[in-house]
Amino acid sequence: MMTRELHPVLLPRALPEAPAARATGRPGGRWLVPLLAVVLLAQMAVAMVTTAVRQTPTIDEPVYVATATDYLRVHEVRLNPEHPPLGKLVIAAGVAVADPHHDPSFAGDQGRVGRHLLYESGNDPWRVMLWARLPVIALTLAFGLVVLAFARELVGPAGGLVALALYAFSPDVIAHGSLATLDVPTAGFLLTSVWLLWRARRRPHLYVPLAGLAAGAALATKMSALAAVPVLLALAAWSVWCHGSRDRRRALTRAVAAAAVVAVCAIAVVWVSYLVVDPRLRWTPRQHVPVVHGLRAVLVDLMPFPESYRDGMRVQFGFENHPWQGFLFGRLYTGSLWYYLPAALVVKTPLGMLALWAAGAVAVVAVRRLRPAAPYLLVPTAVLLGAAMTGSRDFGTRYAVFVPMFLAVAAGSLLAVRWRWAGAAAGALVLFVAVSSVRTFPFYLPYSNEAFGGPARTHLRLHDSNVDWGQDLGRLADRLRERYPGERVWLVYKGSGVPSYYGIEAADPRRVPAGEVRGLLVVSDSSVAKATGRLAELIDSSRPIDQVGHSITIYRR
Repeated sequence: MMTRELHPVLLPRALPEAPAARATGRPGGRWLVPLLAVVLLAQMAVAMVTTAVRQTPTIDEPVYVATATDYLRVHEVRLNPEHPPLGKLVIAAGVAVADPHHDPSFAGDQGRVGRHLLYESGNDPWRVMLWARLPVIALTLAFGLVVLAFARELVGPAGGLVALALYAFSPDVIAHGSLATLDVPTAGFLLTSVWLLWRARRRPHLYVPLAGLAAGAALATKMSALAAVPVLLALAAWSVWCHGSRDRRRALTRAVAAAAVVAVCAIAVVWVSYLVVDPRLRWTPRQHVPVVHGLRAVLVDLMPFPESYRDGMRVQFGFENHPWQGFLFGRLYTGSLWYYLPAALVVKTPLGMLALWAAGAVAVVAVRRLRPAAPYLLVPTAVLLGAAMTGSRDFGTRYAVFVPMFLAVAAGSLLAVRWRWAGAAAGALVLFVAVSSVRTFPFYLPYSNEAFGGPARTHLRLHDSNVDWGQDLGRLADRLRERYPGERVWLVYKGSGVPSYYGIEAADPRRVPAGEVRGLLVVSDSSVAKATGRLAELIDSSRPIDQVGHSITIYRR
């Protein structure tokens, strides 16, 4: 039992009383933590790179890659205004190496521009996509170091390793960290900002501005980060208040100033991201920008960002007004369900990870010396999840990929509990997580845990980026060539890839009489989940004979 309280100013340091921290005092122990961290990140890198090499473009990736190429060649914000430039500038670092042929005069919506770049311009889509994905993979690995550092400062080296292991084996983080998309970068920048605000309790003059820059990076990557702004400003003020002065008026002034510094730095990063693309800030919309009304209109007008950012917000609000279809536990519905994301997370998170998240969250609140960290770990997670749950697009846990990041840090806190078997229990659960994650390799997108039948049965409960995001078109081509050469193929594919490029000669079964559909009926599992009318009749009258990547089903007719 502890006999004294720790002063709040000292809390950001690793807790010297933790048994895990004392363990590193053994001879050679100081090398053990870095070595294990390298091993964990190395296996994560192998998993992500291997996945990136084998997957064809997912639905969103061609748009981001084409936009990144446009930034490099045209130096103007013309495509994809609904997402700010920074994440696509990260992707552009890899695209610059691939150096694809680009036709800036090609007319069409951003989806057609992406397909034209990858499949109709003489480029190798495998090479272009791999280089586009590598910067995001590197960034994902860097965020693992943030997870390690944050948890280590809370409970010592062993807690840091537990947190890093959960992060490195998270199927969701691996799946989306290996794609040229924006979800993992946004969540990682938010976690970095919160970690820096935690450190600001000791050195506010250094870490408050850095936290503002990280927050700005999140805002300049994806607009969903706006939901975190009030929390980040409050944490900035709280951190400086805790650093504090005995003069309450002076402490309050410093706290308000800290929040202002975070806001100014964040705004500056957003502006800089647009100026890097186009110093003249030209903006002529190439797609319809909806008109918004009421509080949304007021919010957009108040944003201190470039006009293209604010038009992007209008586009996002337009998406929110669309009646999208969802699929959960076999039920197809129109609109959104408030409990969709929590339910999807329960399906797609390893069971050991769920247990460690819950135990870690309880530990952060119950252990007195960890309670100051609760607002930094639990409040941002709750606010971001609450905001995501109100959205209209029930498309996948990628909208909540911040959860495995923040709660990995919280899970490391379990080692601060004064229970004899805490360390052994945490180690056993981490091993359970690792086994579950490795078993799904390399099919991380359709992962579901053992309680729900594993990745082979995810399509019975979820759809879209939870299962089938167009990633297995290349695998389908290989399967048809190896097992079904010369057979007639009827294809209903959900994705951005071009089947003919991969050698798949197929017709759409929905455009001919049902009696003519004979041979192989190949359907993306998201299309199976949403099948109605003619397609549903064709599927019901066919016999499933094969599955590709746990995302595409082959039927015999």
